[in-house]
This record gives sequence, C-alpha cells and structure tokens, in this order.
Amino acid sequence: MTLHSEALLGILIPFAGTALGSACVFFMKKELSRNVQRALTGFAGGVMVAASIWSLLIPAMDQCADRGGWAFLPAFIGFWLGILFLLLLDKIIPHLHMNAEKAEGIKSRAKKTTMMVLAVTLHNIPEGMAVGVVFAGLISGSAQITAGGALALSIGIAIQNFPEGAIISMPLHAEGRSKGRAFLDGTLSGAVEPIVAVLTVLFAGLLVPAMPYLLSFAAGAMIYVVVEELIPEMSAGEHSDIGVISFAFGFTLMMALDVALG
Repeated sequence: MTLHSEALLGILIPFAGTALGSACVFFMKKELSRNVQRALTGFAGGVMVAASIWSLLIPAMDQCADRGGWAFLPAFIGFWLGILFLLLLDKIIPHLHMNAEKAEGIKSRAKKTTMMVLAVTLHNIPEGMAVGVVFAGLISGSAQITAGGALALSIGIAIQNFPEGAIISMPLHAEGRSKGRAFLDGTLSGAVEPIVAVLTVLFAGLLVPAMPYLLSFAAGAMIYVVVEELIPEMSAGEHSDIGVISFAFGFTLMMALDVALG
C-alpha cells in the first residue's frame, strides 16, 4: 500500500466512526440518558486532549529539537493560533451546544436541530485538520511522524467520533426527524473532517516548512473545543463523576494507542 493510499484510509477511518455512531439511531429506541451523554462527552474530551499532546504537540517540538531551549516556540505560537482560530469560528458560526438553551455565534433564524448539527461540525474542523496535518507529515517524510503514529490518531479520533455521531443523531430523531434523516444529518456533521484532511494532504509539499506550527495549531484548536464545549457539557446539571472517569479513560486509551502504535 502506498503512502497516499494509507493517507486516504487514515482520513476515512474517523468519518466511518461518525457514521457508525449515527447509525445507533436505527438500533436504540430511547434517547441517550443524561449520564450516558456525560460519559460519552467526557470520553471524547479525554481522547482529544491525549491526541493533542502525544500526536501533535510532542512531534511538533521534536521536529524543532535542534533549536535547543527554543524548541517550544513553534508549538507555542501554533497552539495560540489554533486557539484564536476556533475562538473566531465560535463567534461567527451560529450553533447550539447540546442541552443549551441559548445559541452562540452570529444571530440566526436557523432551526434548533440545524444549529446542533453546526455545533458538532464546528468541533470536527480541528479533528480533520489534525488528521490531515499528521498524514501530510507522514507523506512528506520530514516530520518525524510514523505510519503507526498517524494510524493511532485516526483510530483514536474514530473512537471518539462514534459517541459523537450517536449524541447528534438520536436527539434529532427524538425531536421529530425520521431515523433516516437523523442518521444522514449525524453522518454529515462529520463530513467536514475528511474534506479538511484531504485539502491538507493535497498541499503536503507546501506545508513541510510550517509543519511544527500546523501540528500545534491543530492541537490548540482541539484543546479549545474540549475546554469551551466538552468539559462544560460533561459537568452540567446534577453533580456526577461519570464525566471525569470517562475523560480519564479516553485520555489513557489514546495515550496507549499512540505509544503502542507510534
């Protein structure tokens, strides 16, 4: 299998996770309970934080090891650019987080269900960037990224995309959409990931000099999503430790995947 074939497969794995999760709407009769939503959200947050560290920030600094004490600088700059980029999108794109009453972003007359899909789409952008940048680095051969490490990131994001698909499709069905339409909307909410990833890989040759900045940019964007969206969602309402435990499980699973496959 060529590197480009491996990259295409790696890009599609996370999207498959979203589609499979969205398919839960066909097999589960009831809407997900609040505690299940907390657990799944916490798990997704743990995976994203671990991926940001082991798959993105550490490789970014390793690539700049020859800069000595300043090896952190590209990662520092890229991380903050990723934070600011997601902050900008958060202020512009109209979206509604799960279990929230007030929409964020520019005022819009879009339906509640549409803005819920946009919320998931918004936080899939950095995940698509992360997968694309890692596989672009693998193809370029100059980013100290192994095929195993890139695959670990794809599998980790696919695992956390599974509950995301269920979290978006099942409430949509509960609010009146047909199972087929809810499945389609849940699946399409993850379509931005492979689109962003493919665009990144296509420009791999041009991106090589900026690879440390791009890796840390994706990390900053993912950390923004975790802190701004996932942690509040897993902690909202009546006190429960399920979100924290699931976060820790997701974190250690992604850490183990990256170290074992990388």
